Amino acid sequence: MFSPLPIGVMLPRDLTASDVLHFARSAEAAGAAELWVVEDLGFRGGIAQAGAVLAATTSLRVGIGILPAAVRNPVYLAMELATLAQLFPGRIDAGIGHGMPGWLRQIDAWPWRPLALLEQTLITVRRLLAGDEAGGARLDPAAVPTTPPPLLAGVRGPRSLAVAGRLADGTVLAEPVTPEYATASLAQIKARGPHRLVAYNVASVDDDERKAFAAARPALAWIGEPDWDVHVADLIFADEFRALRAAADGPEDFARQLPDAWVAELALAGTAQRVRNRLTALRNAGVTEVVLQPTPSSPFAAIDALHALA
Repeated sequence: MFSPLPIGVMLPRDLTASDVLHFARSAEAAGAAELWVVEDLGFRGGIAQAGAVLAATTSLRVGIGILPAAVRNPVYLAMELATLAQLFPGRIDAGIGHGMPGWLRQIDAWPWRPLALLEQTLITVRRLLAGDEAGGARLDPAAVPTTPPPLLAGVRGPRSLAVAGRLADGTVLAEPVTPEYATASLAQIKARGPHRLVAYNVASVDDDERKAFAAARPALAWIGEPDWDVHVADLIFADEFRALRAAADGPEDFARQLPDAWVAELALAGTAQRVRNRLTALRNAGVTEVVLQPTPSSPFAAIDALHALA
């Protein structure tokens, strides 16, 4: 497959159970470099999905993006990750982050000091996976993986990005990831060595650009909310974007009014050549791998995009 960057796909969170393993095998057959599972409140658990997908495929690399630090004891999290790393060596990436504040508050799990908790979780899990003692515990030597899985931080705030630069092997950036957002994030990460930058983006590829934009547009409905402002702050149309969202009658109306030119910036949407050009721009901005997200109209849209880019 021709691509300026390794391309992965996201396992849609709302797939029917009977389609989950079929999706994973289809992604592997389509040449996906990796598959990422998500752990959204009320859907499926990240560890369970990762284990099932790893067992159902032969070489596909699987990322978990992301595991909220506040809902798991770091020792038990290290045990889970060590198990996957031993059973499927070299095939697992672990994304750890704060989680969505609204969801965690809903279940009374939002921590008093989220940044400190994330730091301690990354430190503890890394030490345990290496066979060292942490927090008064250590893994049995027989449970320590020969190849510890990389730890990536799923974060976006400046202080959290700085923690990622110091303590993680990479950073997972939620959608939309533009070249401008990637550049700004790397400036905050300030990694002292090799650091992966994984970019999530909605994907829609079609020979008819207008069809591609129309399919991607509904998936962008929520990016006008305040939490997503950092994703668009450095774009030349940022002020117009905010004005449109303020005037729109809810997220769906906002998405309907997004100009095609903005959709092309905020998603990997358009013809295959346009998307390849966008991938090149992301690579030049420091992104090391891209994860294609489905559109609302088709859970298999990311795999269709992989085929289109081949």
